[in-house]
Amino acid sequence: MLLRGILLAFFATAGVAATAQTKADRKTLEQLKTDITYLASDELEGRRTGTAGEQKAAEYIERRYQKMKVPPYNGTYYYPFQFVYGKEAGADTRININHVNLNLPNEAFPMPFSASKQVSETILQDILEQESIWLEALYNDADEAGNPHFDWEKKIFERSREAAKQGAKGIIFYDSYDSKYAPKFNNHSEYETIDIPVVFVTNSGYKKAISEVKKARQGIYTDLNIHIVRPQRNGNNLAAYIDNKAKYTIVLGAHYDHLGYGEDHNSLHANAEKDHQIHHGADDNASGTAALLEMAQRIKKNKKLKNFNYMFVHFSGEELGLYGSKAFVKAQGLDSNKIACMINMDMVGRLNDSTHALTIGGVGTSPRWTEAVALAGPNFKLVIDSAGVGPSDHTSFYNAGIPVLFFFTGTHKDYHKPSDVEQFINYNGELMVLNYITRIVSSLDANGTRPSYLVTKQTTVGKTRFKVSLGIMPDYTFDAGGVRADGVTDNRPAAKAGLKAGDIITQLGPHKITGMQTYMEALGKFNPGEKTQITILRNGQQMVLPIELNK
Repeated sequence: MLLRGILLAFFATAGVAATAQTKADRKTLEQLKTDITYLASDELEGRRTGTAGEQKAAEYIERRYQKMKVPPYNGTYYYPFQFVYGKEAGADTRININHVNLNLPNEAFPMPFSASKQVSETILQDILEQESIWLEALYNDADEAGNPHFDWEKKIFERSREAAKQGAKGIIFYDSYDSKYAPKFNNHSEYETIDIPVVFVTNSGYKKAISEVKKARQGIYTDLNIHIVRPQRNGNNLAAYIDNKAKYTIVLGAHYDHLGYGEDHNSLHANAEKDHQIHHGADDNASGTAALLEMAQRIKKNKKLKNFNYMFVHFSGEELGLYGSKAFVKAQGLDSNKIACMINMDMVGRLNDSTHALTIGGVGTSPRWTEAVALAGPNFKLVIDSAGVGPSDHTSFYNAGIPVLFFFTGTHKDYHKPSDVEQFINYNGELMVLNYITRIVSSLDANGTRPSYLVTKQTTVGKTRFKVSLGIMPDYTFDAGGVRADGVTDNRPAAKAGLKAGDIITQLGPHKITGMQTYMEALGKFNPGEKTQITILRNGQQMVLPIELNK
C-alpha cells in the first residue's frame, strides 16, 4: 500500500461469528498460501517495479490465469507502462575545482534541484559577486555540523534560490568540518529546479581541491558541467477479462509490486539502506494479489454472473505513487461509460482475530454501497471511510468518475518492513474477506444496474497552513512543470472557475507555478474571498480564468 495516511471514521457491527470450513474453503486456503508464499519469497526480491522480481511475479500471475482459463484483456495479459521517477547526476556531469576533477559522489555532487548548465569562473576569495559562481561553507560552526537535525537541504535550496535572484552564475557549498550528517544526493527531493548550478563538495573534496587555496587567499578556478537527468523506469500491469457481452464492466484490482530492498526510500525499516534486506510484502500486497486471483476463479466458475463483464487488473508502480493504475486507466480510456465500478484489495491478509476490524474505503462514492456494507453480516467490525481518494489504486478509478470500494485489514508493525512475511498471514481472515467481496459481486450482478457515482470530500491529514484552497487533487507524479489536477472537487474554487481534471496550473495571480513547492507558496499568499486569475494549460492551449479563492 502506498505510504500515505488516511483519516477514518468508525462504524461497528455487533458480534463476531465463526465460520465452518467446507472442502472448497480448504482448497481456497491452500491456493492462497501457495500464491502468497511464492510472491513473498526471497526469489522475487521484493517485487520492486521494473526489476527481475517484478517480472517473475508477473509471469506467475499470467500462468495462474492461463491455468484457470481466464482470457487476457484485449488479447494480452501484459500492459507495460513507462514513467519518470527520481533524479540522478548524468554521466557527463563534471565538477572541476582548481583543475582537479572531483570524484562523484564521494568528493562532490550536484544537488537534485540544480540547473543543468555548464559554467566556468575564477572565484575571488570571500567576495560574492553578481554574475559569478559563489563559494560558501555549508556550516557556520562545529555545533551546526554536529547537529543531526540541521536541515541542510532547506538551507542549500533557499540560499541557492536567493543567489540566483541576485544574479549568481552558480553556487558551491562545502563541508570543512567533516560532518557525519553531511548531505547526500537525495534523488527524491521535492524541491523544484533552480535556474543555476548548485554543487556540494564533501570534506574529502574540500581538502583535495579547496582548503589549501583558501589558506593562500588565491582565486579558485571552477569549471562545472552539471547534467541532472530523470531516469525512465518501466513497469507491467496485467489484465484478464471475462466477456459476457454486457454494456458495463466491473473491475477488480490489486497491486502486486512492493519495495524490493527499500531502494526507493519508502521503507520504514530503521536501517534499510545499510542492511539491504528484502522487503517481502506478504500482506502488502501479495495478499491482495492472491485474493484477486481467487476472485477471478470464483467469477469464472459462477455461470450465474452474466449481467456485467469482469476485468481483473494487477497493478505495478503502486508503491511509487499509483503509476500503474493511472497509466492503465488513461491508456485504456476507462470511465463511467465503460466501467460500472472498481473493487480494490490492498493488504487483506492481516485480519485481527480479536477485533475482526475491516476497513472499507470509498463507501461514499455510490448510494449502492449502503447495501454492500450491510452484506458484511456479523463477522466484521467495519471501519468506514467514505472518501473516494485513498492510499491505493482505486483512487485512479474514482478520479475517472467510477464508483469504488477499497478493502483493507489494517496496518501493523511489519508494514513496509522486511518482516512483512508469509508466516504472519491470517489465511482464515483473508477467506472471510473474500467471501464478503463475493457476496457484494453477486449482489451487484443480480441487481444488474450500474451503481451511480457520487463525489466525496477529500480526506485530509493533519492541519493545513493555508487559508485558501483550490479544491483539486494534485497529480504528485507529474513533473513537466506546473501542477496537474488529477481531480477537481465540485463547488470549490477550481471547479467554479472552470478547471477540469488534466488541466495544468502554471500561474496563480502573479505567482508562477513550476511544481508543488511554488504551488504551496502561492496558496499561502492569498486570503479567503480574494479574486485573481489562474493560468492553465489544457491540451497544450493556455487559458486564463478568473477565480475567487476560498477555504
